[in-house]
This record gives sequence, structure tokens and C-alpha cells, in this order.
Amino acid sequence: MNIIAKEQYGVLGDPISHSQSPAIHNLFASQLHQTINYKAFHVIQDELKKFIAEYKKRGGKGLNVTLPHKTAVMEYIDEISPRAAKAGAVNTLIFDENKIIGDNTDGIGLINDLENNFHHNIKNKNILIIGAGGASRGIISPLMEKEPSSLTITNRTASKANRLVSRFQQYLNIDACGIDALKPNQPYDIIINATSAGVTSTSIDFPCFIIAKNTICYDLSYESSPTQFMLWAMKNGAECAIQGWGMLIEQAAESYLIWKKIRPDTSAILKQLNINASSQVLRRL
Repeated sequence: MNIIAKEQYGVLGDPISHSQSPAIHNLFASQLHQTINYKAFHVIQDELKKFIAEYKKRGGKGLNVTLPHKTAVMEYIDEISPRAAKAGAVNTLIFDENKIIGDNTDGIGLINDLENNFHHNIKNKNILIIGAGGASRGIISPLMEKEPSSLTITNRTASKANRLVSRFQQYLNIDACGIDALKPNQPYDIIINATSAGVTSTSIDFPCFIIAKNTICYDLSYESSPTQFMLWAMKNGAECAIQGWGMLIEQAAESYLIWKKIRPDTSAILKQLNINASSQVLRRL
């Protein structure tokens, strides 16, 4: 009897034990009647180069990359996609014959969740991203390509926000400022939390005046219950608050499409992961 070896895929990060990617990708494979072997790998910074080389040698087909390796991994690839180049970060590796290609599906994952799953258009909206770290990089160009009226990046350290914006000077309506420089007479249509606030601490101390009654708040983080950022947003009068489960699933589907040339149906995955839909989004009554 011939035994067909399963194609090898996985996700690497530090830490990685919390990752839902193996469950998501194995659900995709089951849905599409395919067989893959998708595992989570704990890889520290000093072992990143060696791990990628050995994974390629073993015949691995693809890897997802999560924090803190999304920029460091760029040293060890042969080719980069246009969207990953714009972001300056990679979350998907494709092992293609003799080369490794880096791509980034974070931005399209966010766009698909906001526009397709929650029906919130981005065009002509005023957007605020809180945080200028790695989580912000992959979402800026995809958001700007949807033609918002403006996009502002704010950060505790204004210089860090300015450095990030300097990567995207091709867009005229993007700017940066420190959190303490946000103006009380300029609430935003969409606010995206790209910080760990609420995950590493129990309190949110962003200025509440950035929220108006029609503001949509989106937390890139995700938990089994509403995040602290979601609760803070609703307390301060937002129209609704969403956490990043949908983005996680949508970016994973884009990675699966790159690797397997077919896109899974994401509509039932949240339920299959036993994530309560009522904890994913809060709406004002």
C-alpha cells in the first residue's frame, strides 16, 4: 500500500503555544478534503536562520510567521512580494523549489473582515491606528488602497509613529502624532488598536474623545471573551467594537490560498473553533 506523505506547513513564533493557526489550517484542509501537516514551532530569535534552513531542507512547503519575527525573517528569504515589501514585514513564507518567497496577508485579512464580514466600508473614512509597532506595518498599505479620507498613526512615542509613516510617503493623506497630541475635536470613524494594551494590562487609558457615536473600534488582539479595548470602546460610546478573530481567520485563508491555490470558506470557522460569536463583536443597544 502506498502512503502519501502529508505536505508540511506550520507557524513559527516566540511565544507560540497560544496560536490558533494549527486548528484553523487543519479545519481548512478538512473542509477542502485535503491532507496537510500543520504544526506550531517555538523558535527564538537566535535560532531563526537555522530553523528556516532546516525546514526547507526537510521539504517544508510553507510557514506562517508571527511575533516577534515578522521583520527579522526578511533576512532569510530570496524574494519578497510587493505587499510584503510595502509593509516591511512578512507573515507567510512559500518554499518554491530552490527559493523562499515572503508575503504578507495581514492587511488583506483585516480588510476582508471589516468589509466582507462586518460590511464597514473604508473609503472616505477617517482612520486612527493606535500603535506603531510590527502589528501596524502590514495593515497600512491595504487600508490606504481603500481610499480613506485620512489615516493617522499615533503612539506613546511620537518619533516611532513618525518613523513608521515615513515608509508610506507615497500616500498624501497619512500622518502621525503622539497620543498626547490627538485633538478632542477630531473623532474618528474607525479606530484600530495595534498595541498590546488590555492584553498586558487591565486598564486602557487612551483619550475617550477620539470616539464618536458612529465610531467602529477594532482590536487586532483576540481573546475568548471581549477584550479590554472592546469594553473601553463601548463604555465611551462607540457604535461597535470588534476583536481580531476574523482577521486571524481571513489572513490564514489568504496564506492557504497562496500555498494550495484554493481559498477556504471562512464563514463557519469561528463556530468550529468554539468561539462565541457574541464575544467577537459588541454593539451599542
